[in-house]
Amino acid sequence: MNARLITLPLLVATFATAAEPTDIGSRRELFVDDALIESLSGGARLELHHPEPREIVLTHDAPWEGSGSGYHSIFRDGDIYRLYYKAWHLEVKDGKVNTGAHPLYCCYAESDDGIHWRKPELGLVEFRGSKANNIVLAPGTFGAVKSDPGHPAVFRDENPACPPEARYKAIIRASKPHGLLVFQSPDGLRWSLAHPEPVITEGAFDSQNLAFFDPNIGAYRAYWRIFTGGQTDAANWKPAGLRAIRTAVSRDLIRWEPWKDVAYTDSPPEELYTNGVKPYPRAPHLLLGFPTRYLDRGWSESMRALPERIHREERAKATQRYGTALTDALFMAGRDGVTFKRWNEAFLRPGIERDGTWHYGQQYLAWGLVETRSPLAGAPDELSFYATENYWTGDSSQLRRYALRLDGFVSATAPATGGELLTRPLRFRGSRLSLNLSTAIAGGVRVEIQDAATGRALPGFALDDCPQLFGDAIDREVTWTGGADLSSLAGKAVRLRFEMKDADLYAYRFESSAS
Repeated sequence: MNARLITLPLLVATFATAAEPTDIGSRRELFVDDALIESLSGGARLELHHPEPREIVLTHDAPWEGSGSGYHSIFRDGDIYRLYYKAWHLEVKDGKVNTGAHPLYCCYAESDDGIHWRKPELGLVEFRGSKANNIVLAPGTFGAVKSDPGHPAVFRDENPACPPEARYKAIIRASKPHGLLVFQSPDGLRWSLAHPEPVITEGAFDSQNLAFFDPNIGAYRAYWRIFTGGQTDAANWKPAGLRAIRTAVSRDLIRWEPWKDVAYTDSPPEELYTNGVKPYPRAPHLLLGFPTRYLDRGWSESMRALPERIHREERAKATQRYGTALTDALFMAGRDGVTFKRWNEAFLRPGIERDGTWHYGQQYLAWGLVETRSPLAGAPDELSFYATENYWTGDSSQLRRYALRLDGFVSATAPATGGELLTRPLRFRGSRLSLNLSTAIAGGVRVEIQDAATGRALPGFALDDCPQLFGDAIDREVTWTGGADLSSLAGKAVRLRFEMKDADLYAYRFESSAS
C-alpha cells in the first residue's frame, strides 16, 4: 500500500514526573495522533497510509443530476447503506459557466453491500412532469426561509432521546436568509423542516456543512465553513481571508453554544473546503476528519500539461480559478472536537493523470466511511471511502470507491533494523491485549508492560517474556511466557513498550477474553 513516512520528534520519558494516567478502558486506540505516545526511538516513526482506488460505484448522469454533482453523505443503516448527494449540472461554453440547467436537488441512492448502488424511483419530487426519480429534496420556501438542498449533509441521529419521527436529520444551507437549516425525517426519504429559521447564521456555508450526535459528550457537534477574517453577520456577510472550519456544540440542534474555530497542532494555514468530521465507528472517542484542500496554483507549464487542457482553459475564461485551482483530501484526528492533529501530506492525492482528474472538484471525500467486504476471499472487511471525479466536463460526474484496511490510517512502523514506541501512562480494563499489525516474514512485534512511575518492566511482562508476533491480522492476541491473562494489571497505571522490526502497528486494544 502506498504510504509516506512522517517522523514524530523523539520525546524523552521522565518517569519521576509521570503524567496522570489516561484511562482508556477497553477502547481501541489508534496512532492517528500523539496523545498517548511518550517517545519513538530507533528507526520507529509514524506513517500515514493512503486508500487504494477501486471501482466507480455511481455515475450522476440522470437529467436531474450532472457534472457538478457531489457533497455525498454515506452511512450504514441496518441492512442497507444510504447515500445522499447534491445533484447539479455545470456547462462551460464560450467562456461562460452555466449552472442553470436545473435547480439544485438532494438525491438518494442505496446499496446492500456498499459497492453496488441503485437509484430508486421514489415518486416524491416532480422533475419536468415526472416523479420517476430519486430526488428527496428540492428547493423550497418555508415562510420567509428559502432552502438550498444542493448543500446537504444527512445523518442518522444516534441520540437515544431522538423521537422516531426525527430519526434522520439533514443540515441544509438556507439561501435566504443566510444560514443553516435542520430538516428531519422518519424514514430518510420524506423530509420536513425541523425548525422554522436557520439555527447557525455566522459563516460562509458554501460547502458541505454538517452536524452529528457525539456520544462522548451526549450532545450534537456542528462543523461548517467560514472565511477567516470574513464578516459573518447574516445581513452583511462578505468573504475574506482563508477558507477554514468552525465548530459548536448543542443539546438540541437548535440552540448552540458559542462557536470555536478549529485549531491544529502543527499545520500551516491552508484553504480547506469541506471537513468530513465524524466519530470513527471502531473507536468513537476519536473524531476523524477528511477536509478538502483547495489550492490555486495559477498558470504554468505543469498546469497546462494536466488533463483536459482545452476545457481547463475554457472555464478559466469565466474565472481563472475554475481552470487553475486543484483539490485533494487531507486527514485529521482529534479528541476534544476543537484541536486536531492534521497530517499535512495528502491522504488522497488526485492520482495518475487521466481525464476527469487533477481539477477543482476532484477528490471531495464523501462524509462518512463504511465497512465493506474485502475482494479477497477469507480476508477481513475493509474501510470504504468515496470520492468525486469527472467534475466539470461532459454531462455527468462520478463517485469512485477507495479502500483501506481497518484502522489503517496511520501506523507506528519500524524498518528491519528495529525501533520502539513507548506510550504515556495509562489504565485499562480487560484481561487480554490485541494488536492490529502487519509484519514481514522476518519481522515482528514484541510488547512490554511497564510500571508507569519507574519505567521498569512488570514481572512476567518484559520484552524477553513476549514471544515475537508476526503475521498480518486485525486482531492478534499478545501472549507472554506466563500466558495472555492481564486481569491482574487492570486498573493499574502502566506504560506499553512496543518493539517493532519490519512491522506496522495500527491499533491496540485491551478487552475481556469473552469479547
